[in-house]
Amino acid sequence: MSPDTFAIDLKQFKKLALDPTKPKLSAEEKATLQANIQLLRDVIVYFTATGAARGVSGHTGGAYDTVPEVCMLLAIFEHSDKFVPIIFDEAGHRVATQYLLAAMEGSLPAEHLLHYRQAHAKLPGHPELGLTPGVKFSSGRLGHMWSLVNGVALANRGKTVFCLGSDGSQQEGNDAEAARIAVAQKLNVKIIVDDNDVTISGHPSQYLPGFSVAKTLTGHGLKVFPVQGEDIDSLWGAISGAVTHDGPAAVVSKRVMAIGIPDIEGSIDAHDVIPVKSAKKYLAARGYSNLAGVYDDIKPVPNPYLFIGSTKELGANRVVFGEAVSMVLDTLSKEEAVAKVLVIDSDLEGSTGLKGIHQKHPEVFISSGIMERSNFSAAAGFGFAPDKFGVFSTFSAFLEMVISEITMARLNNCNVLSHFSHAGVDEMADNTCHFGVNNMFADNGLSDVQSFLYFPADAAQMIAIVKTVFFNRGLRFVFSTRSKVPWILKEDGTRFFEGDYKFVPGKDDVIVEGKAGYVVSFGEMLYRSWDAVLRCRERGLDVGLINKACLNVVDEQSIMKIGQSPFVLVVESLNQKTGLGSKFGTWLLERQLTPRYGYMGSTKEGCGGLWEQIPYQGLDPQSIILKIKQLSQ
Repeated sequence: MSPDTFAIDLKQFKKLALDPTKPKLSAEEKATLQANIQLLRDVIVYFTATGAARGVSGHTGGAYDTVPEVCMLLAIFEHSDKFVPIIFDEAGHRVATQYLLAAMEGSLPAEHLLHYRQAHAKLPGHPELGLTPGVKFSSGRLGHMWSLVNGVALANRGKTVFCLGSDGSQQEGNDAEAARIAVAQKLNVKIIVDDNDVTISGHPSQYLPGFSVAKTLTGHGLKVFPVQGEDIDSLWGAISGAVTHDGPAAVVSKRVMAIGIPDIEGSIDAHDVIPVKSAKKYLAARGYSNLAGVYDDIKPVPNPYLFIGSTKELGANRVVFGEAVSMVLDTLSKEEAVAKVLVIDSDLEGSTGLKGIHQKHPEVFISSGIMERSNFSAAAGFGFAPDKFGVFSTFSAFLEMVISEITMARLNNCNVLSHFSHAGVDEMADNTCHFGVNNMFADNGLSDVQSFLYFPADAAQMIAIVKTVFFNRGLRFVFSTRSKVPWILKEDGTRFFEGDYKFVPGKDDVIVEGKAGYVVSFGEMLYRSWDAVLRCRERGLDVGLINKACLNVVDEQSIMKIGQSPFVLVVESLNQKTGLGSKFGTWLLERQLTPRYGYMGSTKEGCGGLWEQIPYQGLDPQSIILKIKQLSQ
């Protein structure tokens, strides 16, 4: 079957108008709802599994779960114009719902859904307003939509506004603030929470015992309607009650995640995309065995470029961070470790490398919720004493959420080692909202207080950095990418950051000397820059390369060397407005160094996909070579 043929007819969906002042469904209304729910759940399984087939993930469970609520809201919109006809959603990973709605209204051809999360298909892992036809809002980081929806309600006082929520997003402090505003202003905002007890790393009922979505929202003053989400009659009754209540209200739908889907029902695996084998099993049981062939024609698209100067073998720096911390803890007795170190997770341990610490050293580990600000501050508070050290980790995109907490930790002389993974844009299938490009914001103290920002180039340097700085005082930030990276090789073919290599905080690494000029890079851009430099050297252009793993400290010896060369080019995937390149030129001028200067960074919103993000930003080796040639003229 061709991936350009959508084999489930969306015209089977029967438009239905439901009056929310009538809390009981007729037999006909219920039958229509049930048919619509089953149809849309089948469709979501069908097209999100193409994400698994092409190796880009895709998050099936949340979108699948909330189909009953979505069908009911669509029916309410059909009944009256007293509602803002947008199904806002706090959980960006339920983006499949938004794409399905866009196809149902004709903004997208249905067959385009089978290109789910493919690079340049404009179907990224979170909805982005202005990118995808038919998408009506951008939803990215958890806890950011309810407050915005409050503003929509303030602008539409005569109408009711809906927002789908989740037990994950409800853990964020943003939602507590949003709840208070909604209650104080008596906004007709209706929050419909999918309380499925599943997040990325586990079950909130286990890692946050005592936390109750319903009780929390009740405490804020909302009228709350707890309900079993798979009981259609009860769910409609709850939504009806919320809509007819004057003021903010919440429906809290309890359900098992991905109910009815083989292999993943109720498990944390349902948070991500359904595996192809499970999709085939599900579709066969639903009488769609003929659809299975679509996945056979979809393959991951590998990067065809063959890099030189680095290994073909790849290592996941975000995982190696946890391994490196475990190596440090291995040198301590269990009693010493408990006394000196505390590691706090923010429901991302499998993504940020903390899982390895959890498994090897559970005595120092706390599984916590989706509460970055509180978790960072708790790690800082543990490190308030001179001889104690907190370890914190989350995605680099969420660094922007803890800037104030970083300042307070600095003012209190706390010891925190923070790992911010998913830095840059490489393989960022969730797209723009998850780009970790403003990492330099972590260095927000005054000039008389030093923080250290480290971005290792490969797994060997990650280990060297963590071992060196783990017990250093103050705030230390270590960055890694979502993508795996190769090991950097010396010109003789040996690994650069192994053997007798010693990491020295604040010192740059000279990968190779050059007389024509220097490229300065770090992290996942170093191996790409090394490839470009080597190819230039092969053509007779004697370019040098500097690895600046310590981003925010000037190595005086290094900058004098490169600043007296004909040109300097900074290559990074951080935000070109705020990254290393935006500072490096100033550092040169402050020292009366005036080489020809250029810098390359991320400049535009993403294209979806994986490795395709780097060439889309113009950061591939050939683009670097072109910039080198321009500066060397």
